[in-house]
Amino acid sequence: MSVSLQKGQKVSLTKDNAGLSKVIIGLGWDEVKQKRGFFAPKPAPIDCDASALLLRDGKLMQKEDIVYFGNLSHMSGTVQHMGDNLTGAGEGDDEQIIVELSRVPQEYDRIVVVVNIYDCVKRKQHFGLIENAFIRIVDARNNTELLKYNLTEEYSGMTAVIFGEVYRHNGEWKFNAIGQGTNDPGLGQLANRYIG
Repeated sequence: MSVSLQKGQKVSLTKDNAGLSKVIIGLGWDEVKQKRGFFAPKPAPIDCDASALLLRDGKLMQKEDIVYFGNLSHMSGTVQHMGDNLTGAGEGDDEQIIVELSRVPQEYDRIVVVVNIYDCVKRKQHFGLIENAFIRIVDARNNTELLKYNLTEEYSGMTAVIFGEVYRHNGEWKFNAIGQGTNDPGLGQLANRYIG
């Protein structure tokens, strides 16, 4: 049975799920339907990009530890991005990141999942134009949803959001629902927050 999380809530992934070794991190969002004038130009679709930052001692050590649409697989082979969705249209997950928890090298203690809006400054787009955003963790063995965190805050003016993180604590994997909006214009600036 899936657990619905609130912002700041932490929950163990492996404690009650013996043998959990691989999870699918599903992320989703919808564009808010905008009213526009009859002759107004059609706005550009909002292209949200999910990324995973693999941290050592809470710090990002090298750019190869960022898994995103330009680097779909971590060098360890344990974190894989399933590809870029350019619009967020449709039901269910818009982007997915697969993590083989049991194989993540020991030196990595957390995997931070962030979403930023591609080309947000030029397109004048922000998360106030996004609704129904969520992150969920699915057991890859049987596609059972373990938990879901719906981001319900107002993120107007924010161009990126730190959705959550999967982290190692006392030998078990846990999830932290973060939901922190930022004004970072791109993935590079988001990643700079974690550089050691």
